[in-house]
Amino acid sequence: MRVSAAERAMNYVVLVLFAVFALTPILTILLTSFSPQIGADAADGGFWNLHPENFVEAWQVGGFGRSLANSLVVAAIVVSAAVVLSVLSGYAFGTMRFPGATLLFYVFLLGLMIPAEAVVIPLFFDLRAMGLTDTYAAIALPQIAQSVAFGTFWLRAQFRTLPEELLEAAALDGAGPVRTLLRIVVPASVPAVTTLIVLAFMWTWNEFLIALVMTPGGSLRTAPLGLANFQGQYTAELALLSAGAVIVALPMVIMFLVLQRHFIRGMLEGAVK
Repeated sequence: MRVSAAERAMNYVVLVLFAVFALTPILTILLTSFSPQIGADAADGGFWNLHPENFVEAWQVGGFGRSLANSLVVAAIVVSAAVVLSVLSGYAFGTMRFPGATLLFYVFLLGLMIPAEAVVIPLFFDLRAMGLTDTYAAIALPQIAQSVAFGTFWLRAQFRTLPEELLEAAALDGAGPVRTLLRIVVPASVPAVTTLIVLAFMWTWNEFLIALVMTPGGSLRTAPLGLANFQGQYTAELALLSAGAVIVALPMVIMFLVLQRHFIRGMLEGAVK
């Protein structure tokens, strides 16, 4: 179908409007993070009247070093465990036929249907009875369960699109299920697995409620909790609050930029399916 010049121009106009709508809040926070603090001399600053010292002060006062380290540890645990379990379960549901597979798959989907808010309090008492509160396990285990539910659904759809002839050829060559998974299925599904990694990392990094409830002692405060605590101290100081928000969001932005090619490819493939 041939697209006229007017239609192409209208498409670009719509895309530009959506881009402006999406980028305006981000640019506003970024510019505010470099603005002078309340009571500071606006003439003081560096190049173009910017104040990068806001980030240094926010880092030191907010203690973001410890909270970012806690978030990185939790994210590493959740993402690695969720991706491995999702690959295994998605491989089983997507390529194998066994009794009760459909029913068991719907049980997995319950993790997508039940919100965390509905189970977080009973889960807290269960973990406290096991002595796991105020530990990385208390923060990571509920998020692993949530991510595996989505990961199983996501990778099952991906693995079911693989040609059956490919799997049959691997079986004829003497490859077992594990070797077929590692040598054929996973390499052919890198975009989908990468998309799961990015989404699981984003959800884990932004999780607030589970980290708040499961660590009542506050010793394992994650980045969102650190930002909330910092906001309570500097509610009126928008420059420092914006600097803290940029610090907390920066690792997630870096990860997306590094993996964006595979992430976008995986999302496009999922849309086609």
